[in-house]
Amino acid sequence: MDRRNKGISRRSVLSAAGASIALTAMAQPTQAVTITREVSAGPEEPGKRADLAEQAIVQRHVRTLWGQPQMRLGTLVWPASLPDQSFVRWCYWWQAHLLDCAVDAANRARTPERIDRVVALARGIRTRNLTGWTNRYYDDMSWLVLALERADRLLGVRFGDAVGELRADLIGGWNPAVGAVPWRSGDDYYNTPAIGPTGIAMARLGELSRAGQLADFLYTRLRDTDSGLILDGVHEPGGRVERTIHTYCQGVAIGLETELAVRTGESVHRRRVTALIAAAEDGLTDAGVIAAASGDDSGLFMGILARYLAEAALSLGDTTAANIVHASAWAAWKHRAEVDGLPLFGVDWTRPVTVPEHLGTSPQFTHSSAASSANLSRDLSVQLSGWMLLEADYQLTAAGR
Repeated sequence: MDRRNKGISRRSVLSAAGASIALTAMAQPTQAVTITREVSAGPEEPGKRADLAEQAIVQRHVRTLWGQPQMRLGTLVWPASLPDQSFVRWCYWWQAHLLDCAVDAANRARTPERIDRVVALARGIRTRNLTGWTNRYYDDMSWLVLALERADRLLGVRFGDAVGELRADLIGGWNPAVGAVPWRSGDDYYNTPAIGPTGIAMARLGELSRAGQLADFLYTRLRDTDSGLILDGVHEPGGRVERTIHTYCQGVAIGLETELAVRTGESVHRRRVTALIAAAEDGLTDAGVIAAASGDDSGLFMGILARYLAEAALSLGDTTAANIVHASAWAAWKHRAEVDGLPLFGVDWTRPVTVPEHLGTSPQFTHSSAASSANLSRDLSVQLSGWMLLEADYQLTAAGR
């Protein structure tokens, strides 16, 4: 659900305009880059591959926010126009996942630079969001609370009462008549992309009863009995179901059931996880590799599934989940392109990234209705999926899974 161009306030426009002026004054000439499909095998160690994915996003996407060196965000596309570098367009949940990946990297190999980046990204999100940590979208807020909770738990980096504020808003959005949270405040749509990560957050924050209710809602109301996969959502009242099946809906459902299996010890949650992973392998992989999505918001879908498959493999020892992550990571790495020696991932990990035939001083990527995988590789979401996947692959390998 692409919300990047909505809800831009007057204050945002004025601030971004000022930043654009400053950027124009400071802009450097565009440097030539080399994109190639003739890539080397690269390092075999999963940690080094994750490191290169991290470097690629940091170099291409991560910028200071409005000239404030202690605040950073990721540009939504690369190469980015001056308005994009000024963050006129805003996509809260992409930035939340960028922060989560930065936490992954700092947890993999803690350095002062990585810790500073986590801090700067969180500060950037809070500042650019204009209203503080919260907004009216429960899926957005659940993704951010997950990243902030992990920064605190894994790195000891805490941002005041940010987690508490977000937790309060998520609980405040609970509709007891439905037994779930909607997509956004005041909406009638109760969808997996909001319910799943909210449930994971509730479980990690000690709200096991609410997390259990959300897991039951997904299983009883949104599970497709034919495929065993989780559907997108349902409108309440009325019960009209949106039957689209997305990879990331399976990811968050797997993540939620995994949390409950570990924290409650109830076998029903382990059975659900096992069945859902098997259904995802059967219906959403190609030779064991997570199925392709596309650009924009759906570019994140594959990586989210990979993250929570890895959680299931680590916490529950699920070998099918581990195998999917390893196969996907191998395929994404094999089929990457390279830009000045750093990886550029595609939206389909089973096929080589398409490289433009004619290059000028910067990559000739254009938006079109018939966009190639190279065009879609402009999106931060697509590159975050690749980075998230490689971090998941590293975590499993380091744990001997």
